[in-house]
Amino acid sequence: MEKRYPRAFSHIGISVPDIARALDFYQKALGWYVIMDVTEVKEEKDTAIGAMCIDVFGEGWGSFKIAHLSTSDSIGVELFEFPQNKTPRHEFNPYQTGVFHFCVQDPDVEGLAQRIVELGGKQRMPIREYFPGEKPYRMVYMEDPFGNIVEIYSHSYELHYSAGAYQNKSA
Repeated sequence: MEKRYPRAFSHIGISVPDIARALDFYQKALGWYVIMDVTEVKEEKDTAIGAMCIDVFGEGWGSFKIAHLSTSDSIGVELFEFPQNKTPRHEFNPYQTGVFHFCVQDPDVEGLAQRIVELGGKQRMPIREYFPGEKPYRMVYMEDPFGNIVEIYSHSYELHYSAGAYQNKSA
């Protein structure tokens, strides 16, 4: 019999053009703390990490920099800086397949949004309420200085959606 249960979220990997700047931004903006400082990984088969990265990236990548951060709820954030990375044109394209944003939770949505802007990010929309006049659930889409979309929720994911904000009443 197949066991079904929700798996815990472990970490997310984010490619950035400047790992030192990204570490500084994520520590100052989101309060994430460094659990492994910037390290260079080289393309070689003599270490477990080198061999694993060849399995993941193929051959010909040479080397890259990596660092690890953690959130307050122990979710890992793995930053990668590849020398051959291509900086996107920073066009918001949620219709492209793949991860299009990640979300953090802070009861001070306004304060965090302002901090992200002060540190070089952008606010992509006005702060909105999910249930205006009924519940204090707020959200906003932001952009970090590297073009990654960061959503901010005032309350937990479960609270935002358990009330059926988007239930189709005709279905």
